[in-house]
Amino acid sequence: MPRLSFVFGLICFLTAAFADQITLSNGDRVTGAIVKKDGASLVVKSALMGEVTIKWADVKSVKTDEVVNVVVGDKTVQGKLETDGDRLAVVTATGRESAPLAEIAALRNAEEQRRYERYLDPPLTALWAGFFDIGFASTQGNARATTWTTSLTAARITSADKIRIYANQIYARAVINNTAATTARAIRGGWGYDRGLGPRAFLNLFNDYEFDRFQNLDLRFVTGGGAGYTLIKSERGQLSLLGGASYNRENFSIPVTPGNNVRNSAEAYWGDELSWKLSSVSSLRQSFRMFNNLTNGGEYRANFDLGLDTKLSKWLSWQGTFSNRYITNPAPGRKTNDVLISTGLRLSFAR
Repeated sequence: MPRLSFVFGLICFLTAAFADQITLSNGDRVTGAIVKKDGASLVVKSALMGEVTIKWADVKSVKTDEVVNVVVGDKTVQGKLETDGDRLAVVTATGRESAPLAEIAALRNAEEQRRYERYLDPPLTALWAGFFDIGFASTQGNARATTWTTSLTAARITSADKIRIYANQIYARAVINNTAATTARAIRGGWGYDRGLGPRAFLNLFNDYEFDRFQNLDLRFVTGGGAGYTLIKSERGQLSLLGGASYNRENFSIPVTPGNNVRNSAEAYWGDELSWKLSSVSSLRQSFRMFNNLTNGGEYRANFDLGLDTKLSKWLSWQGTFSNRYITNPAPGRKTNDVLISTGLRLSFAR
């Protein structure tokens, strides 16, 4: 037992000896590796506690054994850090530079610096991240039924704009008394583009497509644009409100007006987008759009989507989805509401 304590103490001593050291104004000391300073917070990765976030205003001194990228004003220098009173000194390969702690705009380790530089001028193929969902249900016995749901969502986010694409489908088939029939078949997809106008305001463009066999809907084509504002923005998530105008063209397999299978309309839309971390492993996504028909007053469409996922590993999650599509003027003989509820696995990816 004494030998084990000695080994553990030696490991702790060596870890502290070859780690960055941050001393706080109250005398506490944090050892680890500096990840980044962004705004008013310093992130340090500790071997025992993981990532620790510290208020930069509480930092009294810093000493690093690894080279760190330091941003002061519009200048970036690389070197090891030391503290001289209330000034931070950067020991570079050619000399020594210093600046007041309060004037340090950012600190980044090598990995964070590479990630930051990718955002400055990234190619269109870079920075994509998203997930693929798959759900399956089957029953056997007096009746046999099979249901498949799949979904793909991807986004490319930079400091200036955001591109997103999505596609999802449901297919269900049942066999009763040796008679087979398709009971559900729908496909939805589209893309969107947001262009930032400042820290919170943005312009919004989108294009949606929808097919639903049991709504007699061969194709709904919607394109539009407007503006939005991010009402809440924090480390846990954000809430954005948006609105604008759109054009809707619907092609049905049966006439919706005498002798006509096509319906065109102008719309005004409004809604919200919410993404929120419920815990370190669980997160929630919610989206709502109301499309008020300007061509036929009183008619409207409403889209509502809600998703919850829980991480099982870095790339694998368990997810549940609720999706509702409501329209006041469906094809003759069809219901106004379509609801999709699914659960299954989620595979995440990033580039």
